[in-house]
Amino acid sequence: MTKVMILNGPNLNLLGLREPHIYGSTTLGEVEQLCRDTASELGIEIAFHQSNHEGVLIDFIHEARESYDGIIINPAGFTSTSIAIVDGLLAAELPVIEVHISNIQKRETWRHHSYISYAANAIIAGAGPQGYDLALRHMAKLAVKQQS
Repeated sequence: MTKVMILNGPNLNLLGLREPHIYGSTTLGEVEQLCRDTASELGIEIAFHQSNHEGVLIDFIHEARESYDGIIINPAGFTSTSIAIVDGLLAAELPVIEVHISNIQKRETWRHHSYISYAANAIIAGAGPQGYDLALRHMAKLAVKQQS
């Protein structure tokens, strides 16, 4: 069975409360349920994590390297700042899909650059929580290619 780790960066624990005009009213718990429903439909096992701490996210990436077939990451505030996370993703040697709930290209200029994109096979931005569903569907295809 394909195993995918889904990682969520800082402040995503506040989804549904924080800036709903940008991120909507869907909570992270609801995003996780959407992911679990999609994964069940696709026959994928997922681990779903959120942390406000860069090192914790890197530890999850290292864990994924050993036991998972791909990583979906919404790096949030670490998108344009974390070389350490991109280094971890590159070291994991797994397919990576970067997800953003909002369209980072239509926001503040400093949000336009993503270090994480350097390690990503695909980037989904601006599709709201549905971006996670799209990422899982695409990851199912990428993981099959990786396994063959």
